[in-house]
Amino acid sequence: MPKIRLTLLALLVLAVTVVFGPVAAAQQVQLSVVTGGTGGVYYVVGGGLAELLTRHLPDVNAVAEVTSASVDNIYLIESKEADIAFALSDTVYLAVRGEGPFAGTTGPIPLRALAAIYPNFNHLVTTADSGIRSVTDLKGKRVSTGSPGSGTEVTALRILRAYGLDPDRDIRRELLGAAESADALRDGRIDAFFWSGGYPTGAVSDVANSPRFDIFIVPMGEIVEQLIAEHGPFYSVATFRAGFYSGDVKEDTPTVAVPNMLVVHADMDEELAYRIVRAIFEHKSELDAVHPSAQLITLEGAPTSQVAPYHPGAIRYYKEMGVWPGE
Repeated sequence: MPKIRLTLLALLVLAVTVVFGPVAAAQQVQLSVVTGGTGGVYYVVGGGLAELLTRHLPDVNAVAEVTSASVDNIYLIESKEADIAFALSDTVYLAVRGEGPFAGTTGPIPLRALAAIYPNFNHLVTTADSGIRSVTDLKGKRVSTGSPGSGTEVTALRILRAYGLDPDRDIRRELLGAAESADALRDGRIDAFFWSGGYPTGAVSDVANSPRFDIFIVPMGEIVEQLIAEHGPFYSVATFRAGFYSGDVKEDTPTVAVPNMLVVHADMDEELAYRIVRAIFEHKSELDAVHPSAQLITLEGAPTSQVAPYHPGAIRYYKEMGVWPGE
């Protein structure tokens, strides 16, 4: 081939690369997965989810982000600063109705569910020698009710009120995340802390395993029926197994469980939502390896939440798999 033709061919290839290269790059979808604090399970499972989506969806790059969790995550979805959010179902319920912490917004937040996932266990952690053996013993104590903008805070305040305590008058409130709460308990700066998270939660395990330091988890299962009557059917009784956390956790301890959800904005592209849900369940063993809580996520349970409408892309996948309710 004459040199002139080779030169023209090279220039043509270069022109195609210059013109179409940026277009191909622009097709890469960037997804923000908003989770929770680094001491909780949302961040661990969320990191695993982001890696799974990046690995199995060729045009997707997903990144897990640290946040204050449920309430803040929902606001990030509303503003489209995030794409996929972990959130507690009781918080999602308030968001889609524009109630509770979302009452000051312009109206219901346009969320859509991708899946109901694992349940959160509500922890009320104190020291073995604190003398705190019930929620009512918290009166006058220094108690963290979770970081501002978290689902932990929403549920903790409900639990306190259900036991007849005024969160603003009867306790000395601190607003700390899981890791900060664990450090504060270990240092003697608080007497107890609430935490709503997967089981086990790393921050709780860390403080439980501290040398010469015993924790006690306060039972709260007895209040579930009242929470259901007052707030809705999100709550159930779950049990911390004896000895699972180190310390003075020597017998099975009933507590309040709340299902978690993966939610997105109603405007998410239907095909993208479909591909996300399909990837999660086709490769769920990868999530299972990240944290024991992920093993509680099931295809059959994923479409069963009734607190928010499901995204059409998620519905399409569940119908294909024969698990959509009523199909």
